[in-house]
Amino acid sequence: MKAKKQILIAGTMLLAFGAVLLSACSQGPAAQKTYADYVNPMIGSGGHGHVFVGASIPFGTMQLGPQNIHKGWDWCSGYHYSDSVVIGFSHNHLSGTGCSDLGDIILMPYTGTVRTIQDQAAVPGVSASSKYSHSNEMAKPGYYSLKLDNGVDVELTATQRVGMHHYQYPADGEARLLIDLDNGNGTRCLESCIRKINDTTFVGYRYVEGWTPLHKIFFYAQVNQPVTDFTTFVVDTEQGKDSLKADRVKAVATFAEGTTDVMVKVATSSVSIENARLNMEAELAGWDFAAVRKAAVDKWNEALACIDIEGTDKQKEIFYTALYHTFIAPTLYGDVNGEYAGVDGKIYKAENNENYTTFSLWDTYRTLHPMFTIIKPDMVPGMVNAMLAIYDQNGVLPVWPLLSGETYTMPGYSAVPVIADAYLKGFTGFDAERALNAMVATATSEKMNGVPEFMKYGYIPADARPEATSINLEYAADDWGLALMAKKMGKMDIYDTFMKRAKSYQLFWDASIKKVHPKMSDGSWYEPYSPFLANHRDNGNLGDFTEGNGWEYTFMVPQHPDGLIALHGSDDAFIANLDSLFVVEGDLGPGAPPDVSGMVGQYAHGNEPNHHIPYLYVYAGAQWKTAERVRMLQEKFYTDDENGYCGNEDCGQMSAWHVMSALGFYQVNPSNGVFVFGSPLFKKATIALPEGKTFTVEAPDNSEKNVYIASVKLNGQAYDKSFITYEDIMKGGVLTFEMSDKPNKDFGKAADKRPVSE
Repeated sequence: MKAKKQILIAGTMLLAFGAVLLSACSQGPAAQKTYADYVNPMIGSGGHGHVFVGASIPFGTMQLGPQNIHKGWDWCSGYHYSDSVVIGFSHNHLSGTGCSDLGDIILMPYTGTVRTIQDQAAVPGVSASSKYSHSNEMAKPGYYSLKLDNGVDVELTATQRVGMHHYQYPADGEARLLIDLDNGNGTRCLESCIRKINDTTFVGYRYVEGWTPLHKIFFYAQVNQPVTDFTTFVVDTEQGKDSLKADRVKAVATFAEGTTDVMVKVATSSVSIENARLNMEAELAGWDFAAVRKAAVDKWNEALACIDIEGTDKQKEIFYTALYHTFIAPTLYGDVNGEYAGVDGKIYKAENNENYTTFSLWDTYRTLHPMFTIIKPDMVPGMVNAMLAIYDQNGVLPVWPLLSGETYTMPGYSAVPVIADAYLKGFTGFDAERALNAMVATATSEKMNGVPEFMKYGYIPADARPEATSINLEYAADDWGLALMAKKMGKMDIYDTFMKRAKSYQLFWDASIKKVHPKMSDGSWYEPYSPFLANHRDNGNLGDFTEGNGWEYTFMVPQHPDGLIALHGSDDAFIANLDSLFVVEGDLGPGAPPDVSGMVGQYAHGNEPNHHIPYLYVYAGAQWKTAERVRMLQEKFYTDDENGYCGNEDCGQMSAWHVMSALGFYQVNPSNGVFVFGSPLFKKATIALPEGKTFTVEAPDNSEKNVYIASVKLNGQAYDKSFITYEDIMKGGVLTFEMSDKPNKDFGKAADKRPVSE
């Protein structure tokens, strides 16, 4: 009954905003489409995009989709467009990451003899895996379908914590279902268990070691057709009937002769089988697949309605797919009763049953989280509280948390700028004193890579830590937000300490080459040094950068662009150096990481430390150059096919850059609420804000040629600044850009019209 009530509410909400959608969009056939209709989840599923393909709801715990055999880096999400063999359909996935994990609890339907082998050959009658063709595949928000070459038609949909499968088997051959607790996505199963409760219910768990050190996943599954035989295996060796506990368990369920139509529901939990059962009872008590699918689509339409754009169908497909990708992670993490497994392995209960995981913070602090403060402000306090809970469990704020583990992947303590940004923008709903204490404790913890050296030397020496200079630059960006938060709270001693650290980037400035230059513990420059090389560590040295080179990291100062300009000596010198970044050619060196992609000169749009760089021109009074660069990057690196991303999507960051850039403004400093102007992509875009307010960006003369901002109005009044504040956006109103095919080099040129860092 509760599930039906939720579906009814979601449907009513869709009708309410559907009328707004039809009036807001251009007239004609496209006006009949919903937001979800424009989404193409296959964008970014090829190349190095690594996006999740499958069925979920916004920020859903359950992410149900196809599972390929893990073959390496491009299969980090469990699926890659180049593949043609599926080993089943698993219940959780990563989206856009550069590391592999999850792919838990794989179900694979087939007919014929009992078999458990899953291989790339996919020989019918020998292997349980099956080949497939993209022509028989469909992916839409909240829904995925695939006609397997083995003859089974598969449909998937999901609620928050429950995945629903619909299989239509061919009439010939016995219908079977492989339940695989052995395989995952590059993970190792430590312990697993499966048990048949009755002829329509089976339960179990899987303890897994992978990228995250350990996670436990429990499940409760039901089928709508009786199982006549339930045989268990260790890997591919038969063990017996009905139940088995071992390190690598599989089972095959066989349905009654003549069964062709089967539905399966799988609920998961990080706590217990009993909690998984409660999740299913609360969210999906019935068997109406069409109703569950409709509810999922309704949730996606409701979420995507936060921004309404006017543009071509192609522009809408790229934009709404990007917006869709920003709502896949972070994921809600906890059961309907609020319980979840913490980073320390203990069971906790979340406040208001709201807790999150899958924070790709080194990526997402740059654009995704500032974007959430505008389009998903109701979620911001919950995400901050989730980070503070991880601090309580682990002694430091999250770095890259995944389920019940901390991966410590990537440099920086990047939860710090996210929390600071929320506080400085006036968000409440979390304890600011507790948050600041956690931020200071993390920034001074020996657990954090390079912090002891940072505190000893005032910088991180190249002979002390691999990737030292990158780590230092990230900490400096983080410390700026910490300092500003402390200042606002009246804690000037903390402000002074961390503002000094935030400016430590200056210690790496080598005026002779106009680049950052790794520095040794004795104060000398690291040599030999080439700012082109992205592989120093492969040569046996320590003074390298994280997924980048010295050219890129010279500009990794989002917290203080005006200070970086001052190091150059003048606006013109800075602009000349920045111009060079986009045109200079040089070899990254053998063994350079594949993350350094989407190259324009030495600028790498495929990797996140570069994302703010095109906007730095604004701080030097050359907004027109930012407009030029940003529009070029949007057109070049965001397309409408499977190769639509030039690098890892990284849990929404690559997409968030496009969303914000398409709107025409971008927060460079991750913790000060100042959004600098770029080049709006649409003639009109309307953002839904709290309390029924809207903020509309108009650019009526926008076109492929008219990329430059000639002038700006805010609420009908002339506006001569090259930026806008968060406060002004959230008041609601209309921002009007007059666009031109010729740059207005005077716009934003005067020093008092430019953004500043503090």
